[in-house]
Amino acid sequence: MLIVVALGGNALLKRGEAMTAETQRANVSTAAAALAELVSEGHQLVITHGNGPQVGLLALQGAAYRPDGADPLDVLGAETEGMIGYMIEQELENAIDHQKPVATLLTQVVVDLADPAFQKPTKFVGPVYDKAEAERRAAAANWSIAQDGDKWRRVVPSPAPLEIPDLSVLKILLRNEVIVVCAGGGGIPVVRRPDGSLVGVEAVIDKDAASALLAEQIDADALLLLTDVDAIYRDFGTPQARRVSALSVADLDGISLPAGSMLPKAKAAAQFAGTGKIAAIGRLEDASGILRGSAGTRIGER
Repeated sequence: MLIVVALGGNALLKRGEAMTAETQRANVSTAAAALAELVSEGHQLVITHGNGPQVGLLALQGAAYRPDGADPLDVLGAETEGMIGYMIEQELENAIDHQKPVATLLTQVVVDLADPAFQKPTKFVGPVYDKAEAERRAAAANWSIAQDGDKWRRVVPSPAPLEIPDLSVLKILLRNEVIVVCAGGGGIPVVRRPDGSLVGVEAVIDKDAASALLAEQIDADALLLLTDVDAIYRDFGTPQARRVSALSVADLDGISLPAGSMLPKAKAAAQFAGTGKIAAIGRLEDASGILRGSAGTRIGER
């Protein structure tokens, strides 16, 4: 099967962990072990990943060095695609004993400047702060901020992905049985000028939405959205919480899901479920079981 595997932010950095290369590599090594199991079962993988903490940290580092000339988010997105892709590529090659080639593809994704998301930033990036620190930083740097659990973070525009211009390159790699790491952090956000040329924009695309679009456009057999939660739960966060093994797209409307974490995954799964293929959400280490239907939550058209 051709599977798009979308790795949640926990694949690189768990909440509260120090944002060091050593920590991220250790987490990627764990992720690679789960991915290697899918490879050993004969599946072909396309791997996507988040980049929220990393792109936010790079923005802070750039602003500290050049307060009036920090790199824009599209450039930072490209940098994180390279950095994170390198770690996934290397750790997965090691985990499969170099039995298959693995390559990282910097991936542009077209968005629309008229997207309402540019007027209402919602995508979390960077470290978490207490409210007072977040407000101080927002005032100094002209940020938008929002509450993330019991902390506060910077938020940036997150427009919908519309097109993947680099799809032809990706398909060449797939025809040659290369495991591809691509569309990291939702891809590098770009817009088309009137003459058809591309230029980057200040945004961070939702990784799950981009993964669903990617899975559709390469005619994948399955989309696995992997995180640190074992499934979708009804009444999540309450004593009545109960795991749901299967849902229809219509059922999702009746479940309250956290807007900053599980909701984007459910929406992406529902989008891909419209193709009639496998769309599922669950814990990274359960990847093989999720594909078989013995773990996680599978979402179908009905």
